[in-house]
Amino acid sequence: MFTMPAEWMPHERCWMAWPCRNEVWGKHLAATKLAYAEVAHAVARFEPVSMVVPPAQMPDARNHLGSDITLVEMEIDDSWTRDSGPCFVSDGTAMKAVCFTFNAWGNKYTPFDRDALMARRIAEHADIPPVFSQLTAEGGSISVDGEGTLLTTESCFPNPNRNPDWTRDEITDELKDRLGVEKVIWLPGNPLEVETDGHVDGIAMFTSPGHVIVETTADGAHPWAQIMQANIEALRGETDARGRPLQLTLIGEAESLELPPQDDERFCRSYVNFYIANGAIIAPSYGIEEDAQACDVLAGCFPDREIVLVPIRDIAIGGGGIHCITQQQPKVG
Repeated sequence: MFTMPAEWMPHERCWMAWPCRNEVWGKHLAATKLAYAEVAHAVARFEPVSMVVPPAQMPDARNHLGSDITLVEMEIDDSWTRDSGPCFVSDGTAMKAVCFTFNAWGNKYTPFDRDALMARRIAEHADIPPVFSQLTAEGGSISVDGEGTLLTTESCFPNPNRNPDWTRDEITDELKDRLGVEKVIWLPGNPLEVETDGHVDGIAMFTSPGHVIVETTADGAHPWAQIMQANIEALRGETDARGRPLQLTLIGEAESLELPPQDDERFCRSYVNFYIANGAIIAPSYGIEEDAQACDVLAGCFPDREIVLVPIRDIAIGGGGIHCITQQQPKVG
């Protein structure tokens, strides 16, 4: 049976895509490229990295990335590989690439036709058979434990801007069928989060079977305080596909970071949005006191992995974090 391995299982490589949409990055684009390169080099210490790059930007990308990152020439619109890239599934000896339908998070950006082909093109480049789904979905809105359980959010896939003709039960069945899971746990999500409509990878993620890290706040006046608490309550008392009660680790966000109002609305402050590499956690840092606290929490969840903090202010300004710009290709065989 083909199923999506947990992110902590061994990887063949990590896929990323070079930042190129001026509408997203604007005056920050030059700094964002440096930040992407820093993430790529941090991941490359632990596993190979392939960077998808538009043809016209190959020299620029090579100049930033050097020779230790593999460049893959491909026409793209944007640079969130977690969402527009494939979700890889495996039976232990072979692999397939699940290609969901992509519409730029509910038609928030245009054009997106080249990104809608990214999953298929990555699969073709990697010589991995594609599996296509009519469900409009992004990889950032799922977290799997590799043992039959998937987390996702009510505010995302059932949203009319993605799947107006699908019921929640139909979405559940499609996720089970395409990703090889047995149980889908639905969290409320975050309808106030403007970029993704509440992707789960900014809210809660599996860190091991039966264990979930979930975002919280101690500030009752936080505009998302009730939303965060609702997600925590949805997880409390839940069991996974194997019947294990879920254990929760709470982690705050980068609350003390002050930004200009024009940059604050979509800024990603989530410490949950990290990447699990081979032997390491590539985690966000913002240059604030909470960085050290988050590092300690992550070290407690992953005692056998090196915690590598990477500054991401110039990525977070676009509405996402490290997990959003990376997609693991599992190792098989």
